[in-house]
Amino acid sequence: MARYNDSVCRLCRREGMKLFLKGDRCFSDKCSIERRNYPPGQHGQGRPKFSDYGMQLREKQKVRRIYGILERQFRKTVAEAARLKGVKGENLMALLERRLDNVVFRLGFVTSRAEGRQLVRHGHFKVNGRRVDIPAYRVRKGDKIELTARGQKAARIEGALAALETRSIPSWLSVDKDQKQGTILSDPVREEITLPIQEQLIIELYSR
Repeated sequence: MARYNDSVCRLCRREGMKLFLKGDRCFSDKCSIERRNYPPGQHGQGRPKFSDYGMQLREKQKVRRIYGILERQFRKTVAEAARLKGVKGENLMALLERRLDNVVFRLGFVTSRAEGRQLVRHGHFKVNGRRVDIPAYRVRKGDKIELTARGQKAARIEGALAALETRSIPSWLSVDKDQKQGTILSDPVREEITLPIQEQLIIELYSR
């Protein structure tokens, strides 16, 4: 698969904002946005002007990079959001938020979505008592997320849970730190996705 293997800090600089791709580093002085808040490359310190299409494309790339999704999978998610009832953009964000790799990040089991994606693939999480190793698996209301026997011993998960007090858990999720499990209370709420995302630009891009 065509995964991006270069420095992910370049992606944050390219989008001009923190995408929180490296966990705790994003909250420290080592964050690349704090040190060099301009796009990478020879002409990065120029003043680029975007057309309407360029703005739509940048918004799509930003969201893809935040959730770590390849183009083909993202396109399918947009098409699925368009088929659902309600506002297409809000449907898209809800579908992305319900991904298992994002949910374990939101619950505080991991420090970044990329780490969540890796640990899900390695079989560290169970949904309703069954091990799930598919990062794109979509959780539903009432689902319970817990650790497998391997996950209980993972040092990275222990470290993330130790810092859980510093994280804000969305209202549609509930986490029990002692039992090391989380519960999906309701569908994701758009207002709690605090990153500056203009999802309507993405819908307009794919509607061309």
